[in-house]
Amino acid sequence: MNEVAQALVGASATLALVPCGSGNGLAMHLGVPAQPRRALALLVDPSARVVNIDTGTANGHPFFNAMGVSFDAEISRQFNRLARRGMMAYLRTGLAAFAHYRGEPVAFCDATGRRETMNAFLVVVANSDQYGNHARMAPGARVDDGLLDLVVVPTPGVAGAVALMARLFLGNFDRSAQVRHLRSARFVIERSAPGLIHTDGETHETGATVEVVVRPCSLRLMVPAACIVAAASPPPLSTSLSG
Repeated sequence: MNEVAQALVGASATLALVPCGSGNGLAMHLGVPAQPRRALALLVDPSARVVNIDTGTANGHPFFNAMGVSFDAEISRQFNRLARRGMMAYLRTGLAAFAHYRGEPVAFCDATGRRETMNAFLVVVANSDQYGNHARMAPGARVDDGLLDLVVVPTPGVAGAVALMARLFLGNFDRSAQVRHLRSARFVIERSAPGLIHTDGETHETGATVEVVVRPCSLRLMVPAACIVAAASPPPLSTSLSG
């Protein structure tokens, strides 16, 4: 999806999303059916709508659902090496990495210039509220508000990690006293050295400073009638499929 959507940012063509990934966070946020046959049926469904959603870039790398630094990027790197994926594989990979991973000093600021520092275990910038598999990293995030949501988590102990995992699926992750949640059109994340980031699960080596910027209403997507995102205008000229 990330590769196809990159070519369609700012274009008049419309992306029809067929969820075939291991998390399908963006599809869940938009209400696109998880079954490929039902997702494809949107192409001929007269009630289906075309919407404009925001997109983001992280040091020039486009993303559409979420990007991440620190533990998040390391998990993506390891997960991408697996022959078999899925929720259980993700959990096993995460638990194994958690035993050895340590946080790193991170400074972050939003578009107002407000700056904070934290020894961060997890740094995520989300476009949607869904992280995948019904885990909501940024409750309240929307793909059509012209903003991105920054979530920063310090290194938790075992008990703290279990509690945060539960909050992910209960929809109140941001209510934890451990979690810093900011909303802005631009973030700058500074760490001590260059390293990994991920964009929608794809990993990249990049500099110590990571600039994350929103591009409002820059991608056209076909969604079910019940989707909460406002309809786009004018109608699409063509449709591209992605899974």
